[in-house]
Amino acid sequence: MSHENLLDGPAPTLLPADGADADARDALTSGSTPREAVPAAPASSLVWAILAESSLADEGDPIAAYAYARTGYHRGLDALRRAGWKGRGPVPADHVPNQGFLRALLALSEAAEAIEESDESARCLQFLVDCGTSADEVAALR
Repeated sequence: MSHENLLDGPAPTLLPADGADADARDALTSGSTPREAVPAAPASSLVWAILAESSLADEGDPIAAYAYARTGYHRGLDALRRAGWKGRGPVPADHVPNQGFLRALLALSEAAEAIEESDESARCLQFLVDCGTSADEVAALR
């Protein structure tokens, strides 16, 4: 898919292919568990998103999920800013390096809802829309 900017607004932000999420993917595809992948890529949004998703779905621990998701979200914001993001504009979900951040953002919304922090959950869902995607599109990346 082309990432042309067809609207009057900031250009899409594309995280680098060789970032922390690439290191996490390498560790995970080499057989590491998500917990084992953290030391290999502590700045990865992806590994924190996976830990959050697992805490919600498999372990039923929304408090741990919230902490993992918030870590992944902040790591992703740091990476987006380094990539030139100015706080708004598209963060395309079809660009694989962006997916860890978007998954962490969705997991943060889900975990916030699970701990009855509904305002934060709604803000996170709106942030996904502001990035040019949706909860359904990001959930399909799991």
